[in-house]
Amino acid sequence: MASKAQQKEWLALFEDPESYAATGYQLKQWLFGGQSIATKVALFPLDQYRDPTVADLFGEEAYFADPARFWDLQNQAIAAKRDALREAGWSEVVILEPGQHFQSWEHVKTPKKKGGKVLISVSHRGDVEFHEGWLSAKEARRNAKRAAAGDSGGKAATVHPPMSKGLQNYLELHRHAVARLALLAHPGTALRLLVAHAVAASGHWQVKVEPQSARGEAISKSLAARPAQQAFATEREAVLAILDRPDYYHTVAWPSGDVYQTAAVFARLLALSDDDVLRVAACVMAETLAAGSPLVEAVGIHHRADARTHWQPDDAFFELVRDRATVNAMLADIAGKAVADGNVAERAKTQKQIVRDHLAGANGRTKVESWLPGLMRFPFAAYGEQTSTIGETAASIVDLFPATV
Repeated sequence: MASKAQQKEWLALFEDPESYAATGYQLKQWLFGGQSIATKVALFPLDQYRDPTVADLFGEEAYFADPARFWDLQNQAIAAKRDALREAGWSEVVILEPGQHFQSWEHVKTPKKKGGKVLISVSHRGDVEFHEGWLSAKEARRNAKRAAAGDSGGKAATVHPPMSKGLQNYLELHRHAVARLALLAHPGTALRLLVAHAVAASGHWQVKVEPQSARGEAISKSLAARPAQQAFATEREAVLAILDRPDYYHTVAWPSGDVYQTAAVFARLLALSDDDVLRVAACVMAETLAAGSPLVEAVGIHHRADARTHWQPDDAFFELVRDRATVNAMLADIAGKAVADGNVAERAKTQKQIVRDHLAGANGRTKVESWLPGLMRFPFAAYGEQTSTIGETAASIVDLFPATV
């Protein structure tokens, strides 16, 4: 099974008392660079593989000499099968992590018409198994409760993995930073939003600064380092100078609640031009805009706020995006469906690295300029099957705000 060069290399190791020469099963692994993949596991027609195959001593088994080429073709075949299963009406087709076994005892057999899924397991040796008609025990229990409550008129609901709280927090804060910077550029919108807060508020109008609470130091540092956050801080200082009395502008609330201070601010505003008043109003509205609220989405959608000039994917973003279906869809967004399908069974970490390589133009990947993931676009564009309040909110209000300049 070994080439002449491999035979010479192995013999040199064998004759060197300080080296180890692999034998038996380890020898086969050594010959194939850590992977011995039999041709019988291929989902694709073997004539698509134009590199050599190697037969064992008795010719009973053949192996792919180029595992990398095999995986490229195998992943494309898996992706094609996944797409076909989706078109066949399965509620969801899930590709498990490479090497992850399908644990039937953790699932309940469920037909397609009742929301059953297809789970695809891929071994490190290339074997692919399709497990059709299953739901996790948790999903099955939830559907049973719905049925017991009388909600059995249609197909059982599929439980999609929720977006992690960390990623949602990250997106809410960064989208908030972009949206409120858009308010600074459109004081007329800010003034109308300010009035809307007064009209729609219940009881006394209380104005509080958005605290931008971060779920962890990494998100906090990421936000602080971004141009959108820094540009807002610069504008805030300029507004304090316009007011001529920085002590009126507190970090807890605007106004502070002291009637005298409110009157003094009002007197100062009366002496300012309309442009300066609008500038102050825009800053006040932007700083009190609630992160994660429908109004962030409304502002961003209305002005088609573009995060590209103020935000780029950073380490915190890539660390928080962990759902494999989301990562694969994101890879398709930046590199195309062919590349995403060719890596569909790879680990999420590997697929994220390919996205990074395209952004940097590294490791032979074509550099992609000004790419913006759907998770940071206005309107919000979700990837994969993950659910999030951001996406649900954006979908519920997008028709209210036709695009404007």
